[in-house]
Amino acid sequence: MNQAETAITIAIKGNTMTQKIAILPGDGIGPEIVAEAVKVLNALQLDLHMQTAPVGGAGYEAAGHPLPPATLKLAQESDAILFGAVGDWKYDTLERALRPEQAILGLRKALGLFANFRPAICYEQLVNASSLKPELVSGLDILIIRELTGDIYFGQPRGRRTAEDGHFPGSEEAFDTMRYSRPEIERIAHVAFQAAQKRSKRVTSVDKANVLETFQLWKDVMTEVGQQYPDVQLDHMYVDNAAMQLVRAPKRFDVVVTGNMFGDILSDEASMLTGSIGMLPSASLNDKKQGLYEPSHGSAPDIAGQGIANPLATILSAAMMLRFSLGHEAAAQRIEAAVQKVLAQGLRTADIYSEGTTKVSTAQMGDAVVAAL
Repeated sequence: MNQAETAITIAIKGNTMTQKIAILPGDGIGPEIVAEAVKVLNALQLDLHMQTAPVGGAGYEAAGHPLPPATLKLAQESDAILFGAVGDWKYDTLERALRPEQAILGLRKALGLFANFRPAICYEQLVNASSLKPELVSGLDILIIRELTGDIYFGQPRGRRTAEDGHFPGSEEAFDTMRYSRPEIERIAHVAFQAAQKRSKRVTSVDKANVLETFQLWKDVMTEVGQQYPDVQLDHMYVDNAAMQLVRAPKRFDVVVTGNMFGDILSDEASMLTGSIGMLPSASLNDKKQGLYEPSHGSAPDIAGQGIANPLATILSAAMMLRFSLGHEAAAQRIEAAVQKVLAQGLRTADIYSEGTTKVSTAQMGDAVVAAL
C-alpha cells in the first residue's frame, strides 16, 4: 500500500454537486449548538442537502439504541456528518452497549474515521480567558492529530473475570487490551506529516515507549515514516512530559500526533489553553474524506435548554466540514473570519465572558456570526 493510499490528502478541490450532510444533534446542549451551525450553513446559500436524525440518548429514546440503524444508514450515505454531543446522567445505569457515548464509537468504527484533527488556537481576543499567562498562549496554534479507531478503546479481548494470578488471585478483575498494528500507525503518521508540511513543518509524536510495547512500535514506525518527509522535523515525547510541556511552553508544538487514549486526554488539556473548550472544533476523517465534525466539548446536560451554551466550536466544526469533506474552502474561510469578527465586537457567551465584554445567548451568538459573514 503506497503513501497516497494510506494518507488523507488535505488539499481538496471544490465540488459543484449537491452534497448531503447528516445532521445529528444528539443530547444536552447538542440540539441548541447544532441549530446555530445549521443557521450559518444556510446563510451561505451553498448547494447542501441536510437531513436530521436522532443519536445518543435521543436515539435510545426513539429506537432503543444510541445509534439506530436508520441514523447509521443516513451517516454512511452522507458526504459529511455534523454532530452535536451525546450523553446524559440519566443513561448511566444502562448497560454499556446502550449508553449514548457508544453512538460516537459506533460511527467511528462503521465509517472508518481513523484520523481526528483538533486545532487548539488561542484567538487574540480571548488571550485573557486562558488560565495561563498571556505571553504563554498569545498566538498559540497547535494541531493535535489523534488516531481514532485503535488503541485500548477498541482492543480485544476485554471484560471481567476471576483473577488467576496477580496480587489478588481469586478476586474479580477487569482487563482491556492496548494494541496497534503497523498499518494503523503508518496511515496516521502520513496524515500528521502531510499536515505539518502545510504548517510549520514540525511533528511531535507522543508515546509511552519506555513502558508500553505498543508505543515502542508506534515510536519505531513514526521514525521510519518520518524519513519519507525530510522537510519535516520529528521529535518524540513521552505522554507525561507532553502533558507538562503543554502548560509550560505550549507554543513549542506545531503538529502533535498520538494514539487514541493519549490523544483523548491531551486534546482536552490543549483546549483549556485557548480559554474555553467551547471554542474548539474537531474533525474525524476516513480515507475517502468523509468526515464527522463535532465540537470538542461534551453534552453539558447541566446547562441544556438554558440558551447559554457556546455554539462557536460547532460553527467552526462546520467550517472544517466545508474545507475537508465538501471542498468549499472560501466558505470555510468566511465562517472563520466571521467568528473572529464577532469576538472583535466583544460578544461572548457565558463560558468566555469577561468584564468589559457583552454577554449573549446561544442564538444571539449564532445570529451575530450570520450577520458577520
